[in-house]
Amino acid sequence: MNEQRFRWRNKQLRDHADVIDGNLAPTKVLKHITYLNVFLKQWMTGNIWIFEDRIVYVGTEMPPNLEGTEIIEGDGDYAVPGYIEPHAHPFQLYNPQSLAEYAAWTGTTTVINDNLMWLFLTDKKKAFSLLEECMKLPVSMFWWGRFDFQTTLREEKQEKLEEQLPEWFTHDAVVQGGELTAWPELLYGKDDQILHWMQEVRKARKRVEGHLPGASENTLTKMKLLGLDGDHESMTADDVVKRVELGYETGVRHSSIRPDLPQIMEGLAGKDFRAFDRLMYTTDGSTPGFYKDGVIDNCIDIALKAGIPEIEAYLMATIYPARHFGLDERLGALSPGHIAHVNLLDSKDHPSPHSVLAKGEWVKKREKDVHTKVKLDWASAEIVPLSLDWSLDVEELQFSMPVGMDMVNDVIMKPYAVESNTSVEQLPETTNEAFLTLLDREGTWKVNTLLRGFTSSLGALSSSYSTTGDIILLGKSKEDMVLAFERMEEIGGGIVLVHDKKVVFEMPLAYGGMMSREPFEKLMEQESVLKEKLCEYGYCFGDPVYTLFFLSSTHLPYVRITPRGLMDVKKKEVLFPAIMR
Repeated sequence: MNEQRFRWRNKQLRDHADVIDGNLAPTKVLKHITYLNVFLKQWMTGNIWIFEDRIVYVGTEMPPNLEGTEIIEGDGDYAVPGYIEPHAHPFQLYNPQSLAEYAAWTGTTTVINDNLMWLFLTDKKKAFSLLEECMKLPVSMFWWGRFDFQTTLREEKQEKLEEQLPEWFTHDAVVQGGELTAWPELLYGKDDQILHWMQEVRKARKRVEGHLPGASENTLTKMKLLGLDGDHESMTADDVVKRVELGYETGVRHSSIRPDLPQIMEGLAGKDFRAFDRLMYTTDGSTPGFYKDGVIDNCIDIALKAGIPEIEAYLMATIYPARHFGLDERLGALSPGHIAHVNLLDSKDHPSPHSVLAKGEWVKKREKDVHTKVKLDWASAEIVPLSLDWSLDVEELQFSMPVGMDMVNDVIMKPYAVESNTSVEQLPETTNEAFLTLLDREGTWKVNTLLRGFTSSLGALSSSYSTTGDIILLGKSKEDMVLAFERMEEIGGGIVLVHDKKVVFEMPLAYGGMMSREPFEKLMEQESVLKEKLCEYGYCFGDPVYTLFFLSSTHLPYVRITPRGLMDVKKKEVLFPAIMR
């Protein structure tokens, strides 16, 4: 059995000890290899014995029994523990499997994932079965349990989803609660339900993570008192230092919408910062193309180039995050008793591995993909192509709302007064305004407004990819919008662009209308084409995928289109409610 979360059975433990006595032969031996001892913080030379999925010995001796053992000559190579991504959002067009397989190829063999989409796409029983399916993958995969849903839901759905949360917090695959985007409700709104859940997570000896961008010392202090352990929203070296000073375990981020790591690492190097044991890297759910340079291996490379001490640069990717989550007895080290996640490097200053062992099996060998293909049973969790039992008429696309959403950047939206004539069938290309509709996945409600800054000419975009899994429809032409919606439904969910009554781009998202089933590399290509197409039609920002995803996200300012209606985020007021269809 490939160990991922659970402890090894007694018979397996006896077998592991028998390897030391020569009664059994190890599966693999890395011979005479230079390896990183994360406890001594030294490079050492020795032999690493692996039996199935576990490291059973590290030292100068060779096994007394080598019958059937694969010997890997280590001369000239450097071995480091598999890297850990402590804060992944595994549904940014990709799915948990495709992200995990790509991450493993780059040396990131442990991924700790957001559970948000499971809350929206399936029920907890089916989601938990999918968590067990994920144990078949070559990575060690863990999850967080959300306290809040990152948007404002209709009351009946809010209650239904909240009923699922307590069992997530106690599930053995869940290692933390968070990330807490609704901290203003907790701190200022006195939301005792969230506070209760936080205490339940802490009672289970699990971590609680915040989401505190730009937070003051006062806010950071009060949130620490209320139970936060960590935060990944530092944007500067000063932010990092302040969080560490107050006792936070601190994520240092390099993501598609916050590529801050070079400046943070250079700033810390300039401050003679030494508390690296309080830090861990994260890519924070970047969109596919951002990963072309790697995952956590790229973060280590950035740290090394910024002048961070070499060994500390590796420890922030290995033992430090493992220790934070209480997983250091099994992960983050090349040591007896640890899962056999091993990266083989050409040199100490090149953290991208040429070979990767994950759970003791080859994933990558001398730059060749050798991992065993795994088939997960998505259908058992009802993560299947989108199927709608309702249709859309052009007459429903009436836009009389006096307030629209104005794009400040990829993800920040401000309200603006609509002055355009919205009774027309097509908005003129002399403006960068577009019709915008959010449609309930079940077909019961809709919200119509305008979005300024997304496009100057595109006929229509339809997307089942959104914060809640509801349908986004936007564009200049109402007729094109209906055509885009119909084509999106035909392909089982996804992102579709239509212009002048022709489909000019489509990206199927066959897993629940939210995630692609394509391999990661192909998805990167598709995302690149999407960006190019939208740029042709006037999208002038950097990350349209996150623009779509965050249209309903109420943890961002200033106005959002949500299942309840158009909302003023700061005041928590619905400016214009959703309309029943």
